[in-house]
Amino acid sequence: MQKVVLVSFKVTKKIGCYDPKEFTLAINDNVVVETESGLDVAVVKKAPYMEKDENLPLELKPILRKATKEDMKIVKQNLEKSIKALDVAKKYSKQLSLNMNFVDCYYTFDRNQLIFSFVSDGRVDFRELAKKLAQKYKTRIELRQIGVRDKAKKIGGLGPCGLFLCCHTFLTDFNSVSINMAKNQFLALNPSKINGICGRLLCCLNYENDLYTELKKGYPKIGSVIETESGRGKVSSIDVFNGVFHVDLREKGFIEIKKEDYHGSIE
Repeated sequence: MQKVVLVSFKVTKKIGCYDPKEFTLAINDNVVVETESGLDVAVVKKAPYMEKDENLPLELKPILRKATKEDMKIVKQNLEKSIKALDVAKKYSKQLSLNMNFVDCYYTFDRNQLIFSFVSDGRVDFRELAKKLAQKYKTRIELRQIGVRDKAKKIGGLGPCGLFLCCHTFLTDFNSVSINMAKNQFLALNPSKINGICGRLLCCLNYENDLYTELKKGYPKIGSVIETESGRGKVSSIDVFNGVFHVDLREKGFIEIKKEDYHGSIE
């Protein structure tokens, strides 16, 4: 077991575990930490707690210090500078006729790196653009091509449920989502219904998929032909929450059968 603190980075929204050292930290405290890109400021999301070693990275980096007023002033200045840098990058990319849709830009806390995120339909040769930006800002430039799901996570918005996007508010990683999950939950395979604003399958299809899989156990498959007390028919629909399924007996119409009462054969 090791004492850790959970932090979130303001720009990337990523979550990370750090060694709190001797600092007394509370939720929403700003702290300065070291990342792969250099120093950065993060926000405490969970106060120090004990975590199993196997759940932690091999090298747990320490909290360097609590962020001071001067540190937060630098963060504000970096934000203002990055907004201007984003406009410059858009201007340069247009001059170079590059098909790049910029999403955001940010400086690391120590200004050792200036990172741009963009989306594009294909691969982009941005070497000349990186060179021009490095000459102007005298720092290391990184241009990251991201996907449409990452763009939605960064920008945010409202989902079809009327709430703010899950990816922007609390999801830290994108889990795999498949069309089979929609089928498993009896959803109409209409892109306007099962796709998010990013154009990809809704992340929330993951939330109840395991429940549906468990509840469907013991039911005949939709489309299967079964023998019932009223005759032979085809399963037309399943209602897992009421514990029934419906069978089309052709000449006799539809009948409803309780799952617990069915012991027939399935073809």
